[in-house]
Amino acid sequence: MERHQSPTPKSKTSAAFTLVELLVVISIIAILAGLSFPAVSGAMDSAKKTQAKSNAVQIAAAVTAYEMEYGKLPAFTGTTVDKTLVDILTTNNSRGIVFLEAPTWKKGKGGTNSSGDYCDPWSSTSAYAIALDTDYDNKVSVSTNGGPSGSYEIMKKVGVWNQNTTNKYQVRSWE
Repeated sequence: MERHQSPTPKSKTSAAFTLVELLVVISIIAILAGLSFPAVSGAMDSAKKTQAKSNAVQIAAAVTAYEMEYGKLPAFTGTTVDKTLVDILTTNNSRGIVFLEAPTWKKGKGGTNSSGDYCDPWSSTSAYAIALDTDYDNKVSVSTNGGPSGSYEIMKKVGVWNQNTTNKYQVRSWE
């Protein structure tokens, strides 16, 4: 007698991840993301420093261009790039020449704050400092550390630097 064997049921295999596999993948992604945050933060700080340096150089170049156009430095006696100087360098000069583009302040970019001061990329309250060669001896006295504690002379007509001492980046237009 022949025996018929009943067909064995085929086991269903799932193409989905198990819960353990899913948790392992999520853990790996979280670890990799955690490792990348310091690198991203460092890159962003470096970009802010580059932007701050560019802003300082542009401000110094604008003052120098103003002097070349008018044969004298702007009538400005302040020590920061405030609304008065920004107005002179943007359009409030006798010929209406734009020597400096002054965008609205944005984090990471810098620009003019609500008071009209030109601030660095780290803080909307930290206006760039400026020193002008008002006696035309090709020397200006600039801060050594962004604060009032010390200064030295450089052989330039204009010196611009950031005063924000809370960040670790000191930017100077002459370096």
